Amino acid sequence: MAGAIARLAPLRARLAALAERKLPALTRLRRPEPLPIALDRRRIYVVPTGYGVVFALLTAVMLTGALNYGNNPALLLTCLLGGACFVSVFFGFRGLSGLRLIQVRAGEAHAGTDVAVELVFAPGRRDRLALRVSAEPAETAFAVERGREAVAILALPARERGWFRPGRVRIATTFPLGMFVIWSWIHPDVSVLIYPRPEPDAPPLPHGGEREGAHRAGEAEDDLAGLRDYRDHDPPRRIAWRASVRHERLLAREHERQAGLALVLDYEALHGLGHEDRISRLTAWVLQASAGREAFVLVLPGQSFGPAIGAGHRADCLRALALLPAA
Repeated sequence: MAGAIARLAPLRARLAALAERKLPALTRLRRPEPLPIALDRRRIYVVPTGYGVVFALLTAVMLTGALNYGNNPALLLTCLLGGACFVSVFFGFRGLSGLRLIQVRAGEAHAGTDVAVELVFAPGRRDRLALRVSAEPAETAFAVERGREAVAILALPARERGWFRPGRVRIATTFPLGMFVIWSWIHPDVSVLIYPRPEPDAPPLPHGGEREGAHRAGEAEDDLAGLRDYRDHDPPRRIAWRASVRHERLLAREHERQAGLALVLDYEALHGLGHEDRISRLTAWVLQASAGREAFVLVLPGQSFGPAIGAGHRADCLRALALLPAA
């Protein structure tokens, strides 16, 4: 038995090498591919649809009857229908052949929601109509106009925080007659960062009494540090009316002590919560503080961010929370 297995080993190796050499399109489908990805004739597949199978059977019946009765007009009609069906394969094939995926973008998404993955296709020298792109469980239709980029958007479920890979994507068409489905697979080597799920009904931001007292003292006693844009939560007495008229927008006074204050969001201060629950609460607080345009510091194990304010600081904090190791 051992000798028979040993004799079969070279045969298995030759078969594997033959499959790798003769079927490159099938073997590459499971491996991520760097961008750009171009579709060529070796990785495009064609099979008849149910409608195409029925049409072929009816055409065969018509051909048999025309030959049996010697009916030349019926024979001519059968040949014309068969020729139109045959030519439709090449029209659909041309829609996929040469199609190039040049970029993959994604919008901001939190765990438990859908992430909008945008597939950007390069402009071509001809129109490509009635294309469909799908990745389980999403599917959408798009078309590529001559000389213009095309964007297909897939809404894919993001279940966990961290890096998310869209996986294999199927591009197909039944253009122009719906008798054949022409399709191919692409597997872009891209990853999308999914932010943590914010805690629903999170408690208010942890404004301590000591911080609020310093805030009030700074308004009353400190010297003026400068002017900034008015925020919705600023009291009316802080508005610099003359400067606002001069600059044609609402400006507010900022005092020295107030400018140095920042809200502290500390991971270690959330006692009694699990690791993922702490991340969810901090995510909700980061979103609340950013929406209120409030400066804050995010303190995580081994790293700290801020004090700062703005979209860049918000993105840095959410990224750090998303990439925290699991407990």
